Formats: sequence, C-alpha cells, structure tokens
Amino acid sequence: MASACATSIPLFQSHRVRHMLDLVVSTSGKLVEIYEDKDNARKDEINTHLTAPTQSGLFSKYYERLKEIREYHRRNPSARFVSTTDDYEELLKEEPVIEFTGEETFGRYLDLHELYNEFINSKFGTLMEYSAYVGCFSQTDKISHSHKATRKYREYLEHILEYLTSFLYRTEPLQDIDKIFLKLESEFEEQWANEGILGWGNKGTEKESEIDLDYYSTVEELVELGPEKLKQALAARGLKSGGTVQQRADRLFLLKVTPLEQLDRKHFAKVPHTKDGSNTAPNGNAFKEDMKKEIALMEVKMKRLCELLDEAFVRTKENAEKKLTLTYEEMEAEREEEEVQVDTESDDEEQQIYNPLKLPMGWDGKPIPYWLYKLHGLGQEFKCEICGNHSYWGRRAYERHFKEWRHQHGMRCLGIPNTKNFNEITSIEEAKALWEKIQARQGVNKWRPDLEEEYEDQEGNIYNKKTYTDLQRQGLI
Repeated sequence: MASACATSIPLFQSHRVRHMLDLVVSTSGKLVEIYEDKDNARKDEINTHLTAPTQSGLFSKYYERLKEIREYHRRNPSARFVSTTDDYEELLKEEPVIEFTGEETFGRYLDLHELYNEFINSKFGTLMEYSAYVGCFSQTDKISHSHKATRKYREYLEHILEYLTSFLYRTEPLQDIDKIFLKLESEFEEQWANEGILGWGNKGTEKESEIDLDYYSTVEELVELGPEKLKQALAARGLKSGGTVQQRADRLFLLKVTPLEQLDRKHFAKVPHTKDGSNTAPNGNAFKEDMKKEIALMEVKMKRLCELLDEAFVRTKENAEKKLTLTYEEMEAEREEEEVQVDTESDDEEQQIYNPLKLPMGWDGKPIPYWLYKLHGLGQEFKCEICGNHSYWGRRAYERHFKEWRHQHGMRCLGIPNTKNFNEITSIEEAKALWEKIQARQGVNKWRPDLEEEYEDQEGNIYNKKTYTDLQRQGLI
C-alpha cells in the first residue's frame, strides 16, 4: 500500500481539489438560500433589530444587537469565527481516503468479477473466460431483444453503471460525470427521434436487420439466410425468435401474405407487464417504447463510460490474460518486484529535485518560491521548551502553535491553564512564575478560616469551620 501511495500523489491531489470544489459549491448554495430568504428569517431579523423611527434610534438598535453578539461569543468561546485559510491549507496536506479493492490495484485495473459472475449465470449471458468477458464487455448488440426485456438484464445494466461511475470518480475525480451524462442524454433524444439507435426496434434496427420479403418466394429461400439473421428480423418485428431455423423461416414467411397487425397473437413474443399492471402496446413490440428507450439509454451510457475507461479496460484484459499463464508463486514474486521497483522510482524522483537553498516543500512536492520563503520568515527558528524544545519555523507557525495540541499538552502537564495570558511564553520557569503571580492576584494563596480551619467532632469526623458551625447550630453535633 505504501508503494501505491507513493505513485498516487496526483490522484490524492485531484481528490483534495474535488473536495474543495464541492465545499465551495455547497457553501455558495447555502449563501444563495440565505439571500433568497424564502422563510423571511432575514427580513424578520432586520425588522426586529435594525428598524427604528429615527436615525439615532437605528444606531442604538445596532449597538444593542452588537452587544448581544459579543456577549454570546464571550460565553461561548468555541463559537468564535476562525479563519478558513488555515483549514484549507490543512485540507490540502491531509491524505484523502480512497477505497480500492485488491484487484483494482489502486485504480490501475478494473474489478469486474461480480459483474462477470452475474453475466455468465444469467439467461442473456454465455460461458466464457474472464479475460474474454473484459474484451467484449461493452458489446451488448449480440443480446436478443427478448432477453433485454427482462428485469435481470435491467438490473445488470444498473450494476454496470453504478460500478463504472464509481470507478471513474475514484480514478478521475475532476471529471464532471453529470455534465457528460447530460450532454449524452440530449444527443440520445435527438438520435432516437431522428435516425434511431442501432440495435433497437426503431429505424436503426430496421436498417440493420430488415429483410425485404418481396425478394423471397419460398420458405426454403429464407432458411438459407441462417438462424441468426432470421432471429434478428423476427425480434425487430416483436415476433417469437426461438425454435429451429425452419420454424423461424415459417413464422417470418407469414408476413408475406398477412400484415403484422392482423397476425395471430400466438406468434408474438411474450409482452412484459409494466409497473401499473398494464400490457405493452398492441403493435407486437417486445416491451413498451418508454421501457425500450430507458434501457437503450443505459446501454449508451455504459458504452460512453467504457470509452472514457478504455485504457483501464486494456490493462485489465492484459492483466487477466497474464494471470492465466502464471502460478501463485510467480504472481507473488512479480508483485513484490513491482513494489520494490516503485519504491526505487519514488526515491529517485525525490533525489532529482533541485533544492540548493533547502527550501521547505510545498503541497505539490516541490520547493516553495524563495520570495514566499522570505515573506513568511521561514528561515527564522522558534523553540518552545513547553513543547519539548520543538522547533517552529516562521512567525506564523510559531504563533499558531500556542493553540495546537502539543503546546496544550505541555501546559496540561505543568498544571497550568492554556489561556491568553501565557501567549508568547515558551519557558517553563516563566510560565510557572506567571501562574504564581496570577494565583496571588486572585487571592488563591490567602488564608481563609471559614474554608481551611478544621474542627473534629466526638466521633472523629473532620469538618471545616463553616460546616461545623452550621451542623452545631442545627443540633446535629
């Protein structure tokens, strides 16, 4: 995993940028909601606190409201405004969590094993090797319309879209998948209405599988076309496409003398029911136009995602074919060799960075500009004895460390509260001396007889003077 992380700095950085973009979009959306003021909360706030009959009354309302806000933040220090500049810098430095399976090898290969098992165990699938399945993954034209009309095939397409979309987001987080799909849907609508989609029972299918029956005078001539072509021609018309070649030819030859609308219903494929329980339209199509259009759109989306992930598919197919020729020991040895090679390459890259001035490294793994180094005074070292003589480079990092966990832990070990009074104090002796002065000023070390003078009753119980006097006055002692 370490070697994978060493080669995935651009991927991590892309995810950080995507996270910040999502944060900007969500924050902008919240601001728009506030300015639109749909619930009239902003309007009520202005009318309640900032509206007055005279100019002097307006300012008095304003300062009253300001006083309330300051009082609230004084009682709740944790609710004070914190600059987000430091938060953004920390966000760029922290490592995002990107989940990949072992088969995916940190986004290098696709893990299609679950989809492969679903395909070979379905009625629309065929038995084949995993490498062959990867090679023909997007070829859905060979599946008949009767099988595409099933719920299993639709679920299979949904699983494909879900996985490919997730993989594309994890490997290319800056890709705008929603924008790609939106453009694809508009193009699909235009094609569906005009020239049709190839492989679906509209104009595209007719161009591909239409058989002009005027050229055939006998059933035997149709038999010579072969089972696959007859099957496509029957499926395009919504007729049953099963049976022997002779049965298919007989069924298709019926259309030479009988129109499709007048053909006996027993020759049509079974019509699936929609969600409301109604059948498909009586034109003999295998499923309704809207259902057919929906599944066709899913197939178009799947093919578009396969085009975007073409390189990953090629690598996955090559890797699957290579695994067929290797034993388990050879695969383990190759994996260890790749890890060592990647570590060596990452070390070489670090050694090749030209940094004669020893400047600090930026978020991109390169030395920061010299002017920025001088601007923030990063050549100036500050040591804090309370933090265990830890060094802080630059005034900004030094001032910020007083609120960080290391300094807070050191103050807690000394038994001193980490308040503003101890800012700029890094010596243990100075911190202790100041704490003693503060305690003396607050009267902590003064003798208080009521609380510290002790009394003992007949049973040997110890009380301070105030408690003993109260119990004696009540007759309990």
